[in-house]
Amino acid sequence: MTDSTFKSGYVAIIGRPNVGKSTLINRVLGQKLCITSRRPQTTRHRILGIKTTDDSQLIYVDTPGLHIDDKRAMNKYMNRAAASSIDHVDVILFVVDGMNWTEEDEQVLVRLKANAEAPVILVINKMDKLADKEVMLPHIEKLAALYNYSNVLPISARKGVNLDQLEAEIKKLMPEGDLIFPEDQLTDRSSRFLAAELVREKLFRHLGQELPYSITVEIEQFDDEKNLYRIGAVIYVERSGQKAIVIGKGGELLKSVGKDARLEMESLFGKKVFLRLWVKVREGWGDNERMLKNLGYNDEL
Repeated sequence: MTDSTFKSGYVAIIGRPNVGKSTLINRVLGQKLCITSRRPQTTRHRILGIKTTDDSQLIYVDTPGLHIDDKRAMNKYMNRAAASSIDHVDVILFVVDGMNWTEEDEQVLVRLKANAEAPVILVINKMDKLADKEVMLPHIEKLAALYNYSNVLPISARKGVNLDQLEAEIKKLMPEGDLIFPEDQLTDRSSRFLAAELVREKLFRHLGQELPYSITVEIEQFDDEKNLYRIGAVIYVERSGQKAIVIGKGGELLKSVGKDARLEMESLFGKKVFLRLWVKVREGWGDNERMLKNLGYNDEL
């Protein structure tokens, strides 16, 4: 670790919602850290994923998706968290979804042009979904002309295509430096935070299209009892009618969420987990700045 060619620094991963930023960071780390789902706006916080090798320590910053609709306090919070991640990093990955260039992508590019000081790599994700790769070439040329990118790389985060090349390009742009975090550290987030995120991920996967955005999770109990974690989590919804939906008929949906979350926690933490879930109503939490701060949405404000 004392070699003069050792490189270390921060890599911000930005883009509109649902382009695969969290999938990318999980794949690069070789371990699930960030929750994922097919629904946009799954990520709500900035999360650091730390990858240390013999010649580098790359600190990936996973961010919420930048989006146009910022009327709700929650959406404003996520936009601020994502936009602030452009500052004080060494490399920026601007992730887009294959051939799909939208108004929200354009807004991310506007922010980059106005605020980015670090070199930017354009990452065109989800290449595995294209049957004819030749149609991508004109699209790449068009996007490359929009900004002075340091490089443009098509990848598939889901299948790991071209990720070695992406990491090599990142290292080329990284400054020389010492370890920033201990070499065995994976993230800056606590086990308590990760437990809440895993419960929220399972809710996203079990519930319908709209309800997940009215839900947040708070860990009220997190006790380490030798070979067992005893965890108690409260699921907050915004309206009383949503409580019955989350619980499900005979409590079955909540049981399924708890089982799936518990199994992933055991895999992540490496020990048995006893998990209890409750559902409570906290009206309007997602549109109230004070409530958001009380629920832990205050680290990027």
